[in-house]
Amino acid sequence: QVQLVESGGGLVQAGGSLRLSCGISGRTFSIYTMAWFRQAPGKEREFVAVIRRNAGITSYADSVKGRFTISRDNAKNTVYLQMNSLKPEDTAVYYCAAKLNSGIYYYTENYDYWGQGTQVTVSS
Repeated sequence: QVQLVESGGGLVQAGGSLRLSCGISGRTFSIYTMAWFRQAPGKEREFVAVIRRNAGITSYADSVKGRFTISRDNAKNTVYLQMNSLKPEDTAVYYCAAKLNSGIYYYTENYDYWGQGTQVTVSS
């Protein structure tokens, strides 16, 4: 059984920073493509960032490019999302996702496993 567990969410003022973490258990972490998505109230879940098994390959949504950084530590079975220069429009529940494959995928239906989500609230 594969499990993803996110942590690191919270309340922060605009312009501040947060780092989200997502740990995976149950299977070898290094074989997965990992991604972050987010869902704001009343909106669909949207892609934020993805990192391939080869950690040198990443991709970001235009709305977060230059502010967010995705990274992974295969030894710790963990993927991170460093969020800087946060804006009120970044407020959402952030979800970690995993796909048993190597590639760049942008849609929720591409992913095999999901975490429970962590709330990020950015005040103005």
